[in-house]
Amino acid sequence: MTTSHLPHHRLTLTGEVREALHEGRPVVALESTIISHGMPYPQNVEMATEVEDIIRKGGAVPATVAVLHGRPRIGLTPDDLELLATSDEVAKASVRDIAYVMARGGHGATTVAATMRLAALAGISVFVTGGIGGVHRGAPTSFDISADLTELAATSVAVISAGVKSILDIGLTLEAMETLGVPVLSYGSDEFPAFYSRSSGFASPMRVDSPAEIAAVMHARWDLGIAGGVSIANPVPQEQEIPADRIAGIIEQALSEMNAAGITGKETTPYLLGRIVELTDGESLRTNIALVRNNARLGAQVAIEYAALQRDVTGGS
Repeated sequence: MTTSHLPHHRLTLTGEVREALHEGRPVVALESTIISHGMPYPQNVEMATEVEDIIRKGGAVPATVAVLHGRPRIGLTPDDLELLATSDEVAKASVRDIAYVMARGGHGATTVAATMRLAALAGISVFVTGGIGGVHRGAPTSFDISADLTELAATSVAVISAGVKSILDIGLTLEAMETLGVPVLSYGSDEFPAFYSRSSGFASPMRVDSPAEIAAVMHARWDLGIAGGVSIANPVPQEQEIPADRIAGIIEQALSEMNAAGITGKETTPYLLGRIVELTDGESLRTNIALVRNNARLGAQVAIEYAALQRDVTGGS
């Protein structure tokens, strides 16, 4: 089967990704900010390589997204991953930054929002990440709200995460997604997860219990012509979680130190994640890697189910 969607001419796709999309086979997008700004070296490149392998073993094709040498890339080579993991010339690129990085011929590691936009331009419907951004604590006065949320409202890609990063205001983020019309599905849980922890104290807006059910929600939404993403929150495995009551105090300490240092804007999340790694003696990094692996396994399954639905609709084999 071939798809009617042609990737945007400014995108550079690997042969593996281009062939899979042309044939209607399952493809899973992956962000690159987690490599360049989310984890230390060498764990970052090891994690990126392992997650791609998990997706391949799960029956789908991985497509890590970044801007390299001014060109949006859908699918990366091992050398590309090493560059992202080690270079200090890689900018953290959200949607607003893509054109600037391209025009200057630079390197950009794509955030959740930017990865969604580029994945959609390539014709990829499933995207796996660690945690999504949202409403920052103190946002009623700072107006610090992640572009991930507005992108979810606009771009038709399913985003599989371990929930909203627990450094954020989870309650306000859920309220914002309701206002923006973004379906929030929790996988196998009645409670919305909180990244490092399975528990957030907030009920899940909607529960799903199988990859096929997730794919059915995606298909029904987009078949109706309702634009915008679907947020799937996949709780971290119980044996790897950091209980909510333990991580809460650590997050508060990291936030207090960040505020004292005057760190704001796009630097807040990298700072907080790095400081939490230090305060937990590396436990949060191990949990972060575990939840990304878990999301990759689910992402491959969802991509397979959604590709099958698309074949049924178009009459492909």
